[in-house]
Amino acid sequence: MRTWQVHAVKYADRNARTRADSFIFDDNHDAPHPMDYFMWVLRSRDETILVDTGYDGEEGARRDRPIRLEPHTALAPFGITPDDITTLIVTHLHYDHAGGLHLFPNATLHMQAAEMVYATGPCMCHDTLRMPFTANHVCEAIKRLYSGKVIFHDGDAQIADGVTVHCIGGHSRGLQCVRVQTEAGWLVLASDATHFYENQRSRKPFPIVVDLNDMLNGFKKLEQLASHPDLIIPGHDPLVRQVFPQDIADHITRLDKGPTGPIPL
Repeated sequence: MRTWQVHAVKYADRNARTRADSFIFDDNHDAPHPMDYFMWVLRSRDETILVDTGYDGEEGARRDRPIRLEPHTALAPFGITPDDITTLIVTHLHYDHAGGLHLFPNATLHMQAAEMVYATGPCMCHDTLRMPFTANHVCEAIKRLYSGKVIFHDGDAQIADGVTVHCIGGHSRGLQCVRVQTEAGWLVLASDATHFYENQRSRKPFPIVVDLNDMLNGFKKLEQLASHPDLIIPGHDPLVRQVFPQDIADHITRLDKGPTGPIPL
């Protein structure tokens, strides 16, 4: 089986947050709790797979959540351009994971059918559930579908030798994680199945949730998929950049060799 290099690419952060924004049932709710925003790049031989797209400066201005790097700039150290990406795994359609779909015109999207149904269905009548989505991003996924560039999955599926996706749900109805064979073993890009290490390890749900039972069951599923708990990579935790080594640029972290030490929780 092929092994892959896996890179976390930080493009934004949001530091004016508290623990109440990250955890349900937390006693220290008003303590600061910053968040990082990532895309992920998988590389093996001459093949590159992008996992999520981040969002661009226009979306950042609209939501008053500025980015540090435009997606194309964030990917430049790899020597790739948005036009080079032909395989794009969309973990879910929230703005910070699918806000750059329009920037990758040659990409075929891999996503869960349940996510498209959710993002275009009656649940979007509720302001709270609709808030993390942006209509233009969802419409871009639909346009990609009508141009023959969406592959839907229903649960578990293989994207390439050594790369699989697995439906988790919880945070968003069709949220999927990505399992990757690496030098260190099976690594799981949890995306928002666990925003932070603490969500999963302490069984503290994230407050944006459509199905709490699925979110809680998802924590266990992540553990079953990964070769080791330390190879579960949360979607937004600044600790990732502390425990995994810096890679080819300041904003890029290498994940596939495993952490350099214990995760300080």
